[in-house]
Amino acid sequence: MKTIADLGDLRGKRVLVRSDLNVPLDDAGNITDDGRVRASVPTIEKLVDAGARVVVMAHLGRPKGQPDPAFSLKPVAARLGELLGQAVSFATDTVGESAQSVVAGLQDGQVAVLENVRFNAGETSKVDAERGAFADQLAELGDIFVSDGFGVVHRKQASVYDIAERLPAAVGGLVQTEVEVLKRLTESPERPYAVVLGGSKVSDKLGVIDNLLDKADALLIGGGMVFTFLKAQGLEVGTSLLEDDQVDTARRYIEQAAEQGVELLLPTDIVVAPAFADADATVVAADAIPSDQMGLDIGPESGARFAEVVRGANTVFWNGPMGVFEMSSFADGTRAVAQALTDVSGLSVVGGGDSAAAVRQLGFTDDQFGHISTGGGASLEYLEGKTLPGLAALEGNH
Repeated sequence: MKTIADLGDLRGKRVLVRSDLNVPLDDAGNITDDGRVRASVPTIEKLVDAGARVVVMAHLGRPKGQPDPAFSLKPVAARLGELLGQAVSFATDTVGESAQSVVAGLQDGQVAVLENVRFNAGETSKVDAERGAFADQLAELGDIFVSDGFGVVHRKQASVYDIAERLPAAVGGLVQTEVEVLKRLTESPERPYAVVLGGSKVSDKLGVIDNLLDKADALLIGGGMVFTFLKAQGLEVGTSLLEDDQVDTARRYIEQAAEQGVELLLPTDIVVAPAFADADATVVAADAIPSDQMGLDIGPESGARFAEVVRGANTVFWNGPMGVFEMSSFADGTRAVAQALTDVSGLSVVGGGDSAAAVRQLGFTDDQFGHISTGGGASLEYLEGKTLPGLAALEGNH
């Protein structure tokens, strides 16, 4: 893939940048976590310094192909301007009169943000011609395309995939770094290599487990998905989250790990409560979960053991919280893993999504970790060994 350095002189060129600015907003429209905006800044600054006229494309939420004020990028554009230390123009549409006027008014080194590309149904259409028509309109606004939204490179969408077929294209610094890190996790991990998986469902992580079970030295399982594994061992899981259709799969993973000499670590104690609420939490052994209680976090003994394995590893990939971290009674397991990651001397990777949100909510800062991915879904699909359309399009661009 070409990089920005391969694009030559960019002064005066209109550079369309696909960023990932899909940040959470509160009910008042305020950004509650600007991590993705901050991650987009270095590439944009590099283009600004090169004298390019930068046009940022991005999405926010799922507005179903039509304008919806609740998903406007206007507050995000304002935050981007604060981080860049310069005014950022905002187009109130994607490819219409406002977009054309705003882009035409840019001077060298200036930046504009287009309104949410998902306000146009062509962005996410499954019909090639519909996506292509929108990509044609976007391409008229630029001379060069830079792909820097790692959180969307697993999507075959107009501003990610089709645009790369219409303009000279390069990878931005954020995507380049993400790919380099993921290659280290899949092709040449420094050992010992620990993979920590959490979140709610085993089914969400099947591909990752399949692809990494023969690469990792230790696989640590927490979160809601752990109860399917405990059930596979014949244990009572009470009213905990359970995927009955994945019990046999979990049993197969336990057997496969044993055969391959991979340490598959399950919690030995669980924090339970009678309901999904931040009250009446107690700690029980993993083989003694009451039938009328639900597990909502790994217990302190398990948190300490997980942390020990993580600290002893030279490469760690973590995706998915260990419990319902949003509630203080069920946040300790996730906190224990996050704290241990900050002590890893080798490569520590937080795999985006809920994991990234968790570490920030728990008071950790990005620079305490080796790498925090901006794309949970994209990271997982890469680690599953899948082809990511947004990357494949860049590889074919000359």
